[in-house]
Amino acid sequence: MSNEKKFDLKNPGTYQYWVDVSMRYSDQDELGHVNNVSYAAYIEAGRAEYLLSLFIDNDKHPNLDYLLANLSINFIQECHWPGTIQVGCRLTAVGSKSITSSYGVFKDGICRATADSVNVFFDKKTRQSVIPPADVKNHFLAELSK
Repeated sequence: MSNEKKFDLKNPGTYQYWVDVSMRYSDQDELGHVNNVSYAAYIEAGRAEYLLSLFIDNDKHPNLDYLLANLSINFIQECHWPGTIQVGCRLTAVGSKSITSSYGVFKDGICRATADSVNVFFDKKTRQSVIPPADVKNHFLAELSK
């Protein structure tokens, strides 16, 4: 990554964007706590909404998009149903062909997990990774500097 910042992902003050996710009874496993797959779904809900809020101008760049290349979750503390999950979201790195966003999964004000995801820019027609145009990269660098 060419532009990367370190953040305390367990600190709610780190995040610029929040998404509330309702927990489901089916999120639990046989041990009575939230299953690891459910955390991935909570993070996906946050990631999708956050990245859509930052999305690229489709009129100007109709063939440019990004896709998930990597998701890494760190489980910190178990969590139990019922309730609402708050997913904190922020950009943490901008690379030559990718962006990294990071997340905190909170319930009752306690950080239950953190995550990092790497999304790679790609051309919708060629289906290949690409270097984003300068205006797109600058858009993400501006978000990173917040």
